[in-house]
Amino acid sequence: QVQLRESGGGSVQAGGSLRLSCAASKYALSDYCMGWFRQAPGEEREKVATIDIYGSTKYAESVKGRFTISKNDADDAEANLFLQMDRLKPEDTAVYYCAGEAFGLCDRDFAYWGQGTQVTVSS
Repeated sequence: QVQLRESGGGSVQAGGSLRLSCAASKYALSDYCMGWFRQAPGEEREKVATIDIYGSTKYAESVKGRFTISKNDADDAEANLFLQMDRLKPEDTAVYYCAGEAFGLCDRDFAYWGQGTQVTVSS
């Protein structure tokens, strides 16, 4: 069972930055595709960014050039996935979720989810 725990959400003005973290086991960070998703009220869940087992990253068009997904070297038993969010816009307001896909290449369903962290961007 993979446990994921997000932190780092909050409120910020448009143009500002936030960095989200997702604590996970070293095993998950090294062997799983990891991703960030978001869901705004009344909207469907959106895939924001993913990083596969080879370190290849993909981004939604709406966040390209503004968001960066990364993970640490997983030297410790608990490692972290990050989402650096710069030049934030009000439309980035949502609950952000960390998720894991056990096959590693980000082309299957994400079976493991964190509880979510709220990001609110004011204009």
